[in-house]
Amino acid sequence: MYKHILKPILFSFNPETAHNIIFKSLAILRHIPFAKQITRSIYCKESPTLEKEVFGIKFPNPVGLAGGLDKNGEFYNEMANFGFGFVEIGSLTPKPQDGNPKPRCFRVPKDKAIINRFGINNKGVKNAVEHLKKVRPEVIVAANISKNTSSINEDAAKDYETSFALLYDLVDMFVVNVSCPNVVGLTALQDISFLSDIVDRLLDLRMYYDEYRPILLKVSPDLAHEQLDEIVEYCLRSGIDGIVAGNTTRSREGLNSLTPEKIEAIGNGGMSGAPVHKKNLELVRYINKISEGKLPIIGVGGIMSGAQAQDMLEAGASLVEIYSGFIFEGPSLVKRIIKHLETSKQNQK
Repeated sequence: MYKHILKPILFSFNPETAHNIIFKSLAILRHIPFAKQITRSIYCKESPTLEKEVFGIKFPNPVGLAGGLDKNGEFYNEMANFGFGFVEIGSLTPKPQDGNPKPRCFRVPKDKAIINRFGINNKGVKNAVEHLKKVRPEVIVAANISKNTSSINEDAAKDYETSFALLYDLVDMFVVNVSCPNVVGLTALQDISFLSDIVDRLLDLRMYYDEYRPILLKVSPDLAHEQLDEIVEYCLRSGIDGIVAGNTTRSREGLNSLTPEKIEAIGNGGMSGAPVHKKNLELVRYINKISEGKLPIIGVGGIMSGAQAQDMLEAGASLVEIYSGFIFEGPSLVKRIIKHLETSKQNQK
């Protein structure tokens, strides 16, 4: 039904309008009797064989929703109804921000790709905090945090500390986003000098809480191996719990349906979707290799099928996340991935 009816309708709107339609519909479904139960009966699949413990957390299945879809942390439970084992909310910044000027999101349907330059538009961390307090999460929630665009890099650590402290008792783990290509200067925070200042302060702050919350670092697939080597070495030394690999890419490799003129007309932005899968798969494989398997990885990027999710796991990922696949393949993708992984696991016995 999604591919033949809903998707053509949604794709007739620009991506942001379609996004708003979907989430307004989810808000309405909250008030319809049995809507939750019906949705879960269609899309959720319990899978005891795929349960796994990572970062000290027991995940019901290894498939999560990547950051960027539930930008404001208001629909984590609704997204869980589609079968996700965990949901990443955000990116969240201390202050609300509008992001970059529109138009700022573009689909490339033939290549199953999305190019965006949102600029981390969100309602701010306090809005998410209010919702998390009001609506208790029924799913494992990872909070993706970043700095405000207006904050200079030298003061970035304060922004991360603010969001971290406000969210700490309300979520299960954190993803430190220093790799979004759509915020001026943000990717520079992947340099060890900036990165260590941010992460060391979060690690120190965590010591004052009774409960332990894992801290993960989200890295760009555009990093050179030399810089990745430094980051992985720092993560292993500092006590970072894991890595999310990776973010969107500035590369336009794989956009076979667009002419160079059309690509140039779209302009700047991070690309996600099918064309980034190979690149992010190699990123996962490389990080797993240089860390000697000691650093848990969440593999994300262009996963459109169960086989591609399995590829990520076999490359060294402990968990996977989807975003563009959810848009292009529909909400049944999670269930299909879980079925594929179950079958594969049975065949290996």
